[in-house]
Parts: sequence; structure tokens; C-alpha cells
Amino acid sequence: MNGPGPLGTFLQARRARLRPQDVGLRELGPRRRVAGLRREELAQLAGVSVSYYTRLEQGQSRGASAEVLDAIARALLLDAHEREHLDRLADAARHAPRLRRPRPEKLADETRDLLRAVDGVPAIVLGRRTDVLAWNTLGHALLAGHLDFLGPEDPARRPNTSRMLFLDPHCQQLYADWERKARAVVGNLRVAVGRHPDDPLLAELIGELTMKSPEFVALWSDHRVAPCDAASYELHHPLVGTVTVTQQTLSIARAPEQTLIVCTTPAGSSSEEGLALLRQASGGRAPRPDGAGVPWTSSHR
Repeated sequence: MNGPGPLGTFLQARRARLRPQDVGLRELGPRRRVAGLRREELAQLAGVSVSYYTRLEQGQSRGASAEVLDAIARALLLDAHEREHLDRLADAARHAPRLRRPRPEKLADETRDLLRAVDGVPAIVLGRRTDVLAWNTLGHALLAGHLDFLGPEDPARRPNTSRMLFLDPHCQQLYADWERKARAVVGNLRVAVGRHPDDPLLAELIGELTMKSPEFVALWSDHRVAPCDAASYELHHPLVGTVTVTQQTLSIARAPEQTLIVCTTPAGSSSEEGLALLRQASGGRAPRPDGAGVPWTSSHR
């Protein structure tokens, strides 16, 4: 193995975030040259030898037991999501990668029925790499009305919400607190990489964002792990102005690697009125293959 690998890199990043006072240690000895705990301090807290922990960080040891991982997780003060991520990385390090290009993700008929059933609220279906597999008219109009409505139908042209957030100025301007949304997306991507460490298409996405977005690089290097569940965001929409929506991530029973994202608003709120206006603006214009008929395509390209 060349370099520390995902497991070693994650351990290094988490160790660098801890200060001695965070884990009950006193500042003794020579002045620290780097931020965070030293390897020997972390090894002492976990009850393992310094040489063993060093090999683990350097990618030279792949056989950490569950007991050792538990001890390291406690020493690093990992939360539940980070602990699961550590287990996935350790499991991946024990096995040789299976290098094969995955098939394009498909949308089951039951999922299309589900999307149609929630037509009254903005909704999109995302694949495991945050590709848009489908969206309803209102979801498209709210989150990406400048893009071709039929884009998700073609695997080669599918929009990707991570790419959109970091590389598409329209989507960046949509979120009032873009940085908070970006942190959430990166934390969720970390979960995806932990679950699918050998996915070449996911690796290509991470590589592209690393090459093109300094903001992504800064957030990715932090190694935060957090799946998206529910969060409220203020959106500055070019047609209906400011609306605040709660984006909720729902699992799909027949496709566990796909998620349904729905955007809700409080009953009787101005944001609910804004979505009603957007529904009126988008409902009477059936999108065409060339993207015409989409409410804010032409004026926001």
C-alpha cells in the first residue's frame, strides 16, 4: 500500500483536531511543533503501543481488531457517525479493492410512483454519488430551474448536486448560507466514500471537485463525517425571492443507496406562499427536451 490510505488519513485528521486539554492531558515537555495530539499520546489513551498505532496511521497495518478500533475511537472522541465511518474504512483496508466500473444507477418504478405521490412539494431523488436520478417539476424549479428538466433521464448528462453546489454559480447564489450547505454536502460525501471506497465514479467526482474548487479542498481536508438528514436553509430564489425550506432526506426501501429529498415549509408561512407562487409559475409550462418552458432558464444562464 502506498501512503496512509483512507484509514490512516482519517486517523491523522481526527488526531490533529484534538488538544491535550480535550482528553484530560496536561501540557508537558517541549513546545508542540504541530497542532493536535502526538501519536504517542493517542496511543497511550487507546492502550496500544506507539509503534502499532504509527503503523496503522501509515497504512502498514490492516488487521486492527474491533477492540482496538473501539479504544482508538474512544481516544479520538468520535461520535456515532465517525465511529461507523472508522469501521468501514478499517474493513475496506483489510480487503483488496475490486476495480470495476459500476453500471449507471436506475430508478425503480416504485420510486417514480413515490416521487409522483409527493408532487405537491419540491422533491428530488439522489443516487449514492449525489447524482440527480429524478426530480419533480417543483423540485426542479426550486433548486435548478436553469438546468434541463430532462437531464436526469440520461446517465451521461445527469446533474450532480455536489458538483452543482461547488461549481455552478447559480446554485451557489441560491443558498444564503452557502458554507453551511457545503459542509453538509462534504460530510455526506465522506460517508459515501467510506461505504464505497472502490467506486471509481465516486473517486472521479472527488478528484474533479478537488481540482476545480479550493473551497471543496478546504472542507474535504477536515475529514468531518456527517450524513444529511434534515436541515433548514434560506434560499434566494430568482423568481419568488427569499424562502426558507427544510430539506429532509428520506431512505427508499427498494433502493437503500438512493434517497428522496423533500423540501417542506411551515404551514401558513411566507415561504409556503412563495412555493405556491413557484408552483403556479412552473405548473403551466411543460419542459421540453431543449430546456425551454422552464421558468428561469433563459434569464439566468
